[in-house]
Amino acid sequence: MICGFDEAGRGALAGPVCAAAVILSPDFPIEVLGDSKKLSPLQREKAAGLIYQQAPAWGIGWASAAEIDALNILRASLLAMERAYDALLCFDAQGLAQRPDLEGIADGSHTPRVSCNCRALVKADASVPEVMAASILAKTARDRMMVRYSWLYPEYGYAKHKGYPTLEHRERLERRGPSPIQRTTFTVKGSRAGEAPRDPGTGRKNALSNGENEAKR
Repeated sequence: MICGFDEAGRGALAGPVCAAAVILSPDFPIEVLGDSKKLSPLQREKAAGLIYQQAPAWGIGWASAAEIDALNILRASLLAMERAYDALLCFDAQGLAQRPDLEGIADGSHTPRVSCNCRALVKADASVPEVMAASILAKTARDRMMVRYSWLYPEYGYAKHKGYPTLEHRERLERRGPSPIQRTTFTVKGSRAGEAPRDPGTGRKNALSNGENEAKR
């Protein structure tokens, strides 16, 4: 049995990072799943609804923009995964997380600190159904959160770009300055043309400078 882990929002300039942990049943219709970046919004929402209804155990976890600034994006992403697993444990009515054969698989090259054995797998969000499901839940939950933030801060356009560094977002930042949910350690200025900005905590590229590909994530 597998518990899949994935996150969304790692490359954004504003807002939280969201993670999900998901255990699927053997009869779950995996044909509705896929890499969340390649699914349309409608497909993601349809799949998320089925996961919420039919998955025997799932959880959502968050790390705020302030936590991202304090920890760096890698550590904050893993913290969100750990919180997602804690949430899964709270609603695991069948006790699946206690099974000795449960294996965690996290998308990427790092693993969260959780009670089950867990391994990292690059591009697991395109090959492992449980990770695909976690990716979909994280993406749809974060998108909804950013829409809610747009109600509070409509001048930043979060409902459209979800905090990613699109041209529109960067222009609004230049005109209005940072919002209360801005990641202050993330910057586009100083990046070479065509190069993504880097997180000072990890040195890793955070998002494409035009924001278009990461906006799908």
